[in-house]
Amino acid sequence: MRGIFKVGKKSHDVLLTRTRLTWTPIIPESPTGEESVVQAGVVLLQDVFAVKVKRRRMAGQQSGGAVLGLALFHSRRRGRRLEEDTLHLHNASAEHTHSWYNTLKELLTGFSCRPRYVKVFINPSSHKKEAVHIYRDHVAPLFKMADIRTDITATPLLFLSLLSADGTISVVPLFRLAAIKHTQPLTDRKGHALSVMKECKLDEYDGVVCVGGDGSVAELCHALVLRAQLDANSPENPVRAALPLGIIPAGSTDVVSCSVHGVRDPVTAALHVVLGHLQQVDMCSFLSNGQLVRFGFSAMFGFGGRSLARAEKKRWMSSSRRREYAVVKTLVRLRPEDCQLSFLPAKSSGSSLFGQQDQGEDEELDTKSEESWVTNQGLYLSISIMSIPCLSPHAPQGLAPNTSLDNGSASLIAVGNASRSEFIKHLKRYSSSSGQFSFPFVETHSVSAVKIRPRSRIGWSEEESEDEGDSKNTPIIQSEGAALPWNIDGELVEIANEVLIRVHPRLIALYGEEVHEAESTVTCSCI
Repeated sequence: MRGIFKVGKKSHDVLLTRTRLTWTPIIPESPTGEESVVQAGVVLLQDVFAVKVKRRRMAGQQSGGAVLGLALFHSRRRGRRLEEDTLHLHNASAEHTHSWYNTLKELLTGFSCRPRYVKVFINPSSHKKEAVHIYRDHVAPLFKMADIRTDITATPLLFLSLLSADGTISVVPLFRLAAIKHTQPLTDRKGHALSVMKECKLDEYDGVVCVGGDGSVAELCHALVLRAQLDANSPENPVRAALPLGIIPAGSTDVVSCSVHGVRDPVTAALHVVLGHLQQVDMCSFLSNGQLVRFGFSAMFGFGGRSLARAEKKRWMSSSRRREYAVVKTLVRLRPEDCQLSFLPAKSSGSSLFGQQDQGEDEELDTKSEESWVTNQGLYLSISIMSIPCLSPHAPQGLAPNTSLDNGSASLIAVGNASRSEFIKHLKRYSSSSGQFSFPFVETHSVSAVKIRPRSRIGWSEEESEDEGDSKNTPIIQSEGAALPWNIDGELVEIANEVLIRVHPRLIALYGEEVHEAESTVTCSCI
């Protein structure tokens, strides 16, 4: 289509194609015959999320009014951020304006990845309790502008409950506190949020949106993937989640959000949802004693698990103070873990663990390919397994910069026994450009599966070790049947037995894109 509109105060020749809209100023011919330099404007239709007819209305007038033209709402990229922008096309002809409006609406409906109806989970208790305000002030207006309908559930606190007193683990995650729909009051009943996901008619929605921190995101990702397994009755070969998840950051670190957005910005996150930017993401399954513990993106054993366990005991502190206290306290009592570490290199797994191979091939992971496993027994200060880069403002290039969101493998980072000063140097380099893996006691591998088996000794506990001096060679060995702390996606999980971690390529789709570095806005002063 071609037409004349005013953009600003000048008339422009506007051209609309299936992929873009361009406007060129109409400049009268110069009496001298000299040609003027004309700079055209352009907006890609893939960046346009709404078009509205502009009208002149009197005060109090709710409908009707003289047609003034069109307003195109689109996103504009500024670095890693997406910002809302508006293009005003003025034309007083109602027939001309409506013809363009109908054509633009038809073209925008052709973007099938864009959601029309989403299930929204809001965690009002996340971080500084700002989730409700973030959604109301930054997200809801964009959803309304893009004609996205929402079904809202508020979940004050989501967490996975593990029953490990007798060494066994509950395979069913329990969600604490309530789910509210629209204006219903909060309730305090366990299992309500999970029951919402289990009973939802997912085919009614185009996607799910989470407004909260890493804990809320981890639980909803787990719930979506778990629901897919229940629907498919496929405990052996995990199947992809039925719906994509949009993450509106409202936490203290927002690792998953930073990994798919590059910034902790609710507008950027909302625009990725509105525009239907889908990114396939790998996930891991965590199993112990042959039972599923949960699905997740990352896990830390050793330093990461023990520092989180200490932080959870100081919930009355602010998140930043609690994190710094736990890191310093754990460094003071730094001890290695004595365990057996086994891993299957990514290249040894052949094709992916689901999709390209059937159940028989998956079973060969533990049988026919047993000789491909690499096993080490020793002392480790920290062991991390991450299927995503885990970008954050504290680690702009990620805790695992050598992996990506959908490469079908995870990064294994094993930090062997070292002095406290050397270990601190290793930690501090995460906030710089590089060099955190250049130490002789640090090894990294690209893996498709990992096994961690802690060594046991009866009648010995970590509390006893803290009274035995400050020797870095004294390992932490748990009592028989006692659970050890794990940090899985920022949530404290206690597991007593061997843990098997498997990588499942592209198990979930998130609204966002592949990014390689996050925006750094904070620093940690604790070390």
